[in-house]
Amino acid sequence: MLKSKTGFIALFCIVGATAAYGVVKQGILNPDMTPQAGTYEKPAAVLGETPSAPWSSTTVEASVNGKPLPGKVVTRVGEIVDYSCYLQLGKHGAKHKDCGQKCLRNGMPIGLLTKNGTLYLLMEEEHHPRRDGKTNFREMAVEHVSDIVEVHGTESDVDRQRAIYVTGFVNK
Repeated sequence: MLKSKTGFIALFCIVGATAAYGVVKQGILNPDMTPQAGTYEKPAAVLGETPSAPWSSTTVEASVNGKPLPGKVVTRVGEIVDYSCYLQLGKHGAKHKDCGQKCLRNGMPIGLLTKNGTLYLLMEEEHHPRRDGKTNFREMAVEHVSDIVEVHGTESDVDRQRAIYVTGFVNK
C-alpha cells in the first residue's frame, strides 16, 4: 500500500508510461509505423508453401542422428520487418521500408511481426540449399518489407527464440 501522494503519482506515471510504450510499440498511436500494403484480413502476398511435414529431407539429413528439434507446421500473418532495426529501434511500417530493404539486402535478419506483437525470425527451411546459397526467399522478403503477408512454414521455438522456416524458395 502506498503511504504518500508522491508514491502514488510515481506508480501512476510508471504504469502509464509502460502502457503507452506498449501501445506505441504496436504502432497504434504512431502513424509512421503503418504497414505499406496488406491487412491482417487480406495480406498483400503469400510467402511459402504449406509443408507436408515439419522438416524437409535436407533438414532431417543435416540434423544430429536424423532428429531435428521439434517443429510444427504453421501459417502466420504479419508484417515483414528488418529484425535488427525492430529490436534495436522499434522501426517498422511504410516509413521504414527503404531502410528495411537496404538492411535485408545487406544480410540483416528477416522478421515477421504479428498483430499481437510476436516477432519471428524468418529463414528458408530447406537446409542444404539455404547453406549453399541456392534459395531466393531473401529477394521476396526484401520486396515485401513493411507489407503484411501470410507466411507458411515450420515454427521452431527454442528457449523463447521463435523462428519460422519458410518452405518453397529453392532455386530450380
